[in-house]
Amino acid sequence: MVEGIVYRYRAGIAWRDLPEVFGPWQTVWTWHHRMASDGTWDTVLGRLTAAADADGLIDWSLSVVSTIVRAHQHATNTTRTTGGWIELHESAPRAA
Repeated sequence: MVEGIVYRYRAGIAWRDLPEVFGPWQTVWTWHHRMASDGTWDTVLGRLTAAADADGLIDWSLSVVSTIVRAHQHATNTTRTTGGWIELHESAPRAA
């Protein structure tokens, strides 16, 4: 099961495209889901990282990219004061 899960991530494929040698993709996915839900993958990652760090195999360098990415105007969650109920009531005296 673990080999099937690792293969899927390394190949970057969908679960349904998993080769038959690993068994039914639904079974592999179920194992992955259970191990992710109960924290098994977090434990494995923590232990592997600690062991690699103790052996000096990890270079803890950091890279920061300072690119600006502009979001579309509708991507923000700010509210606009134009339109709707407020605008209708403000324009009422002008309509009369």
